[in-house]
Amino acid sequence: MVTGTQIDRNQIGQGVLMSFSSTSRMYISKETQICRILNGMWQVSGAHGHIDPDTAIKSMIQHHDLGFTTWDLADHYGPAEDFIKIFRNDLAKARGASSLDSIQAFTKWVPKPGPMTRAIVEANIDLSVKRMGVPSLDMLQFHWWDYQDDRYLDALQHLVQLRQSGKIRDLSVTNFDTKRLKIMADNNITITSNQVQFSLIDRRPEVEMIKFCNSQEIKLLTYGTLCGGLLTSKFLGAPEPSDPELTTASLRKYKQMIDVWGGWPLFQKLLSILNDIAQEKQSSISNIAVKYILDQPQVAGVILGVRLGQSSHIDDNANTFDLNLNTEDRNRIESVLGQSQDLYARIGDCGDEYRNRF
Repeated sequence: MVTGTQIDRNQIGQGVLMSFSSTSRMYISKETQICRILNGMWQVSGAHGHIDPDTAIKSMIQHHDLGFTTWDLADHYGPAEDFIKIFRNDLAKARGASSLDSIQAFTKWVPKPGPMTRAIVEANIDLSVKRMGVPSLDMLQFHWWDYQDDRYLDALQHLVQLRQSGKIRDLSVTNFDTKRLKIMADNNITITSNQVQFSLIDRRPEVEMIKFCNSQEIKLLTYGTLCGGLLTSKFLGAPEPSDPELTTASLRKYKQMIDVWGGWPLFQKLLSILNDIAQEKQSSISNIAVKYILDQPQVAGVILGVRLGQSSHIDDNANTFDLNLNTEDRNRIESVLGQSQDLYARIGDCGDEYRNRF
């Protein structure tokens, strides 16, 4: 086995599930324990280049063997749900059926607003169950585009019933704002988590979301924490990238967020401070950026995109779990963050970036 985050690669492929420090895992609900760095599968959706299925599945097994057992996906992430089925089948053949108990696969349902009858809701859940090859969903994360159409409450009520029947273990949402979470609570709809954008650049959850989630025992799963790869050493000291140099959908999205936040010169100041702290701790800029968010109240896990079979940051990600940020570290970081624009005032609450122009 391993000590801390030292990885014994000789045991990979032999059915040995690696383990990190105890800080690497958390119960997101009474029944569900997760790895606090989740494998984000949006990069198989097609917006980040071609993914070879066979190579991708081998990479999924490698991630799993190294302790990264929790997967974030969606019905609209290309073949992501289908990959989970193949991955489960291959893992069971290689490791035995009991190995499937160590997987957590969290999918999303993102319907177009419209009628939300029990039949419509259940049919879509059944489709994900079939595609993923599972007896029930570990977690269903529900998203709704249009708040003016309050039939999202109908959908959630039906999802609550499906949870009660055992078809869904944990019911969660993604990119809902605090106001809508309060409406859910008022309608006795209990959710496990809300998935939101949260990073050193985008700290909007700190304004209202965290306090309310704490009162309702709702956890946060965060994405965009590395700004699509911009919050890494690759961009330290780099000139501001032009639009053609932003080669993925994530890079384009988060560069726009940085522009609104404070611009490239201030972003370079932040990267410089993060690099100083990382060198002192024999760590990396990405480790510091992820750990800062993992340390925030109500945050259960950070979702990091995986380029399955194309590139891997497994070793670097594993180092995050043994990292400690002290008050001085946080103060140095926040001295730069305090010079930025108020994104809550510019954009609105969590998820509003998908509904409002900014």
